[in-house]
Amino acid sequence: MPTGASTHKAAVAHIDWTAALRRYLVFSICAHLVWEVLQLPLYTIWTTDPWPRQVWAVLHCTAGDAMIAGLSLLIALAIFATPSWPNDRTNFVSSVMLLLGTVYTIYSEWMNTTFRANWAYSDLMPIVPILSIGLTPLLQWLIIPALAMWVAIGRPRNSAQPND
Repeated sequence: MPTGASTHKAAVAHIDWTAALRRYLVFSICAHLVWEVLQLPLYTIWTTDPWPRQVWAVLHCTAGDAMIAGLSLLIALAIFATPSWPNDRTNFVSSVMLLLGTVYTIYSEWMNTTFRANWAYSDLMPIVPILSIGLTPLLQWLIIPALAMWVAIGRPRNSAQPND
């Protein structure tokens, strides 16, 4: 009969990293698609371009979001995860992932609205003053990855369960 540490470990649910990764990506892609559709009126394309171009923009941006989400997590995992992730170091890996995705989003929004002028915000878009980028793209990269990670792994985990 197990006692002590083995009983404690048996009571702690083990999360398979492949299942967590799949849940993270599926939720993330679906949520980014919904977010892109909902924020479309905050860009000038909503009033200047025909609907096929708008559909293309939503799908194109969602594909980009999927790549950012996947690569941000992959980089965080490659550098900071332990072999027992997501049962260990989840908060740290998630924080690095959020930081990477957010920093890239700030760069991309600035580059594409200011420098390259690939897209423009409508008058409805709230602007973050110091960064000169839209608020909703910034919130997108703070909210969706955090929710996707929660869906993927449930409660946050800081470290492996201690031995008794």
